This record gives sequence, C-alpha cells and structure tokens, in this order.
Amino acid sequence: MTKASTLQGQFKSVLFDLDGTLADTSDDFVFVLNKQRQLHNLPALPAGSIRSTVSDGARALTKLAFGGSPGEKLFEARREELLALYLQEVGNNSSLFSGMDDVLQHLEKLGLSWGVVTNKPKKYADILMSKLDLDTRCSVLVCPDDVAQAKPHPEGLLLAAKTVGASATQCLYAGDHIRDIEAGHAADMVTVAASYGYIHPNEDVKAWNAHHIIDHPLEIISLVN
Repeated sequence: MTKASTLQGQFKSVLFDLDGTLADTSDDFVFVLNKQRQLHNLPALPAGSIRSTVSDGARALTKLAFGGSPGEKLFEARREELLALYLQEVGNNSSLFSGMDDVLQHLEKLGLSWGVVTNKPKKYADILMSKLDLDTRCSVLVCPDDVAQAKPHPEGLLLAAKTVGASATQCLYAGDHIRDIEAGHAADMVTVAASYGYIHPNEDVKAWNAHHIIDHPLEIISLVN
C-alpha cells in the first residue's frame, strides 16, 4: 500500500504550485515576452514554446527570447527588462485552470485549508492572487521571499504546513515541475504531478515519481474525498 492510499481521506490541507498548476498564467508571459522582443525588433515567438518554459522562471524565458547566459551583463539587463514589463501585466491575461475553482470550493466545503507554495517572488504573486480573487480565500502563500531556500528545497512546503496547522504527512502538494515533486517528497508530503501544466514536450512526467499524476484539476477531488 502506498503512502498516498494510506493517507487518502486524512488530509488537512492541499497545497499548490502557482503558475501552471493553480493558475493558467502563460498568456501573461506570451504577451510580455513578445512585447519585449518587439522592442528589440525581433519577431514573435510561438506561444507554445513560451508556455512550456514558464515554470522554469525568468532566466529560462530570457534565454528563450534572447539567448545568452545568466550573469552576463546583457542577459541580466534583458531579464530585468522582462521583469519590469511583467510587473505591469501580472494577472491581466491569467485565470484559474478549468475546474480549479470547483476544486477549491470542494476543499472549502470539506473544511480543508488550501494554499500556495511558489518560486514566484512575492511582489508578483500577491498581485496575481488578488487579481484572481484568491487572496482572501487562500490560507497560506509562501514565496521565495519567505524562506532561505526555494524549491526544490522543502523549506517552503514545511512552512506552509506549519502555518495552516498541519503536519507534512497531512498535506498534499500539486505541481507541474519536477522540482515541485522533489520538494514534496523531501517534505514527506503526498505529491501530485499536474500533467496539464507547463511541461516541456520531451518531459516524462512519470519519471518524476509523484504519488499521483493528474490530467485535469478536477481529479484532485477524488484524492481528498
């Protein structure tokens, strides 16, 4: 019997990664990255290539759009420019994934807390959560600003569990990147790989060894009932 099946029905909290798991934010990044490329007289990139890179962060998006390597002066200037443009657009083209609000309402009806543990810096995450009308519903939001080590280190997940008054083994964590699953395992939580998220076409989600793989947010409901 797996840990996941042993704990089914005994969760106190469900935690989510933000971009690509809880919320579909890719259109924000498609708009911003192509706006930035336009500023530098470059053609637009396909939305799909941007979408599959979103969960890798600003450095990966900068590399996708302009090449170069982190630490290089021009690369860092482009990254800072990207972040400044993104700050103006956070949440303008974002929404919850289809079915996710039903999931959150179900958790709330069951009396389970839910929260977010993300590698998205707080100044962006706060705006996004507010625009999605989730800021007053969410029990905990943990960003890199709140911890010494971001995911895949488990510190953020453990802080979230402590904040909602649950042990790690009473929490389920869902994410769309291998670092989410690694962090969840390290924290001793039940892990869920969101295959509907921002995953590279050549990525093998099964290789992440999550306790569960889901193809749609609504599948979370069956895991907590």
